[in-house]
Amino acid sequence: MKTIKPGILILLALPLFAQNPLSLEEAVRIALNEHPSIEASTAKADAAGTRVKQAHGGYLPRLNWQETVDGSNNPIYVFGSKLTQRNFTMNDFAIDRLNAPGFYNNFQTQLSLEQTIYDAGQTKNQKKAAQLGQVIASEQIRSTSQQVIARVVQTYHGAVLAAESLKVAQEAVKSAGADRDRAASVRDAGMATDADVLSIEVHLAAMREQEIARGYDLEVALAALNEALGLPLDTKHDMTTPLTALDISGRPVVDYESQAAQERPELRQAGLASQIAGTQSHAARSGYWPRVFARAVFEVDRKKFVTDGGGNWYFGATMQWNLFNGHQTKERVREATHMLRSAEAEKRRADSGIRLQVRKAHADLMSARERIEVATAAVTQAEESLRITQNRYEAGLATVTDLLRNETAVMESRTRRLAAIYDQRVAAAMLELAAGILSEDSDVLK
Repeated sequence: MKTIKPGILILLALPLFAQNPLSLEEAVRIALNEHPSIEASTAKADAAGTRVKQAHGGYLPRLNWQETVDGSNNPIYVFGSKLTQRNFTMNDFAIDRLNAPGFYNNFQTQLSLEQTIYDAGQTKNQKKAAQLGQVIASEQIRSTSQQVIARVVQTYHGAVLAAESLKVAQEAVKSAGADRDRAASVRDAGMATDADVLSIEVHLAAMREQEIARGYDLEVALAALNEALGLPLDTKHDMTTPLTALDISGRPVVDYESQAAQERPELRQAGLASQIAGTQSHAARSGYWPRVFARAVFEVDRKKFVTDGGGNWYFGATMQWNLFNGHQTKERVREATHMLRSAEAEKRRADSGIRLQVRKAHADLMSARERIEVATAAVTQAEESLRITQNRYEAGLATVTDLLRNETAVMESRTRRLAAIYDQRVAAAMLELAAGILSEDSDVLK
């Protein structure tokens, strides 16, 4: 039985990819709904919201219910338990019963209410820090969304590039096959030797190797796209956004730097982190000041759990002022001060690093735009040169070496043009990412 070559299997499988039409904009919407990283960032933001409510709880009273059972024959314990149970009698004043009481137990139910009256702003600062943390988490969602969009742009255009590269390889195989037939005709006319035919056969084999390799590159690129979308890796798509050059005006890089300073999530997070550090510094200083809180208790003590006993209540207010705790408060203040200095330095570092990212992305975009122009001209020239060389070879005016060199030049120039367009599309998205303005409505997704 005849064996089917791997390259043929790939070509037969290609129609299977054309099942679900998918534009780049649709791919971005799917990723923003399906990718696990979005869900993870959202969950962290929800967790940050609960920390705000936790911190706010410091303003509210604390209500506790406590059940205790204990027993002893300690004279003082027995004496006190009988009093709180309201079970003390005249007989309990007998000297023998006072000095050597029998075993006695007590079931105690206690309901207590505590309320902080003053804590030198500790609760206020904790809540403020939690609120700032919630804003940081929301900025992280925006940052993650932009990263997801950028990844989709890379993998989507990467998959289209792989498909187009496969087409280039297929065209190269077809052209090489025509050259082989052309060389055979020239040889049969006595104008060439078998060496020409064999040389082209070698070239044809090399083109088939390229076809096979690029077929598998396409398979991997499609899996990478599905990973970026948050879908099963074997999901099939028919990508409808072509790999064509964007018509982008050359805005000055300073415009993008200004946008980055206002919109970049990382810069906003760095500024918020600095505010949190300042808030924590204020919170640490609250340890130098007193705390005032009130406490009310209602208590029931019983000899048996199911029987009524004696009830009593208590109310009191306390001021607690730590005068010395081994310099712990002082060191916490120093720690918070150092963390504030670190946060401010990180903000400056982030600003400088983001400006560099903007400049690099802008340079990549400008470079890719110019490369497209050069590569497009090169494709036209290479194709015309190949046409002329093929005619000259048939007339016996060119060598097989000239023919193969021009065949290779056509394939390489087409590949370079595709790569330049891919680089431009990706660089445009990376520039908006660096400026903090990449979104599902961006023109770079058209």
